[in-house]
Amino acid sequence: MKSQAQGVLREDSGNPIVGRIGQSFVAVYNFVTDTLTIGELEARKLHHDFTELLTRAVQPALWLLIFGEVLARVKAIPTGQLSYMDFMTPGILAQSVLFIAIFYGIAVIWERDLGIVHKFLACPAPRSALILGKALSASERGLSQAVIVYLLALLVGVHVNWNLLAILGVVVVVILGSALFSTFSLIIACIVRTRERFMGVGQLLTMPLFFASNAIYPISIMPTWLQAVSRVNPLTYEVDALRPLMVAGGASVYGLTVDLIALLFGMVIFVLIAARLYPRVVM
Repeated sequence: MKSQAQGVLREDSGNPIVGRIGQSFVAVYNFVTDTLTIGELEARKLHHDFTELLTRAVQPALWLLIFGEVLARVKAIPTGQLSYMDFMTPGILAQSVLFIAIFYGIAVIWERDLGIVHKFLACPAPRSALILGKALSASERGLSQAVIVYLLALLVGVHVNWNLLAILGVVVVVILGSALFSTFSLIIACIVRTRERFMGVGQLLTMPLFFASNAIYPISIMPTWLQAVSRVNPLTYEVDALRPLMVAGGASVYGLTVDLIALLFGMVIFVLIAARLYPRVVM
């Protein structure tokens, strides 16, 4: 396909307009191909170690089966017409995606030590394609968490929305959330450049991001200053998008359009920053 596209470009090179269109087509096609190649390469690591999926299932299970069940009985958090378990489940999915993606950058440090990053930088693929490919791999891990959380939701009696379009919407939101936080993680890895510092920064960020969102309680009960923080927290928009898509009767505070735009905008910004900083890993 790539050679065919280039052949068409050569045939139409006499027409400047068609030539420019052909060049744009080949550039976009090459970018997509490079991105998918890197994504497939990264995802292959997960296929060789399924134990990671099992260990990742422990955390959402603890939150839903223990923390969620206890707070549901206390009834201390107002969640409107939704039961607390229904309200909390989308937040736990978003939390699981966050916790996987935020530590994804440590893989770049390992790759640098093994000399893999040098090979990536030597290839002709754009840096943004390398970053997006890695983000796609993180999205696959995020989707595996979605399957686990859905199974746990059935176990605890959550009223799951089984509408096909809603499920596809959950897939899109999880992919965007995974890509956003994994590229944020790559930025951190490019700055700190050591495993010890990266783990410290990652642990420092995860809990504030989680608790300064609407994952386990509504924004309306937060103090004013925390509400302001939550509005610039990407996790808030991920949870807000997941709630109406994942749970029957769930509602979005900001609207799905705003949520998706916020996630997409954040992802694009982080990809551009990470692409610029990526060569610093080896410096």
